[in-house]
Amino acid sequence: MRVRIIFKLLNKGAHLPFHHQHILAQYLKGVLLEGGESEYAEYSFFNFSALKGQTKVSRSGLHYYSNLLTLVVSSDSQGFIDYLLEQIFRFKKVDLGELQISPMYTEIEQTPEFADEMKFLCISPIVPIKASFNSQESKRFITPETDEFSDLLYESTLQRLEVTGNYSAEDFVRFKKFQLVPDEAYLQRLREKEKKFARIYSVYNQDVRYEVRGYTLPFKLYAAPEVQEFLFNCGLGNYTYKGFGMLDIANANPIERTERYRFKSADVEA
Repeated sequence: MRVRIIFKLLNKGAHLPFHHQHILAQYLKGVLLEGGESEYAEYSFFNFSALKGQTKVSRSGLHYYSNLLTLVVSSDSQGFIDYLLEQIFRFKKVDLGELQISPMYTEIEQTPEFADEMKFLCISPIVPIKASFNSQESKRFITPETDEFSDLLYESTLQRLEVTGNYSAEDFVRFKKFQLVPDEAYLQRLREKEKKFARIYSVYNQDVRYEVRGYTLPFKLYAAPEVQEFLFNCGLGNYTYKGFGMLDIANANPIERTERYRFKSADVEA
């Protein structure tokens, strides 16, 4: 399931770095640890977007000016989502980098119908190669049109599906069908304009900073519907629980598919 958390911005004009997933990851990790529920302290089957709102660009990053800001969070577990929302709404005010925000309410997105072929957009960069200490491999550029790019993402997906324990041996036989096909026309347009679709991003793990290459591009994915749904809810690639690899359905109207959401254990109406 996928929800949107709406925050009120208390100090208009404050800024965040262009890529601020690590700040959001620290915030969400903090509220999960503060909640004290061991089941969710190290939970990784969730994903989240960048902070959305009206912004202006400067050398410092993104300056936010809209009254309300939105953070999209998704997971394959409603229990986790409800628990996370409960912890977020315990705090009336949050310092997020330089921003001062206050949670207001939540919305839930309607679940799309998943098929063997889906077209996705990247809300946040996809990371095909996990970082390791004293290695440059995670920064290596891989042409998205190659089988290697698709195979790395398949291997990552398969490992995560196995960890869930929710699928049978028969399921994994069906899951062997997996092919990611980038939108070549989109990539060609960017190349002609000398614009980038792949950049180096920082990832933090236990206070150690790593660098990885992330890719932002539209693509078609050929896979079983259960796999499509899992990736839509939990993200594609590595470090999804740190805000990488969030997907959205191409050509979908985000405004038409939401409604207010009241999470089960909350004392406030969401």
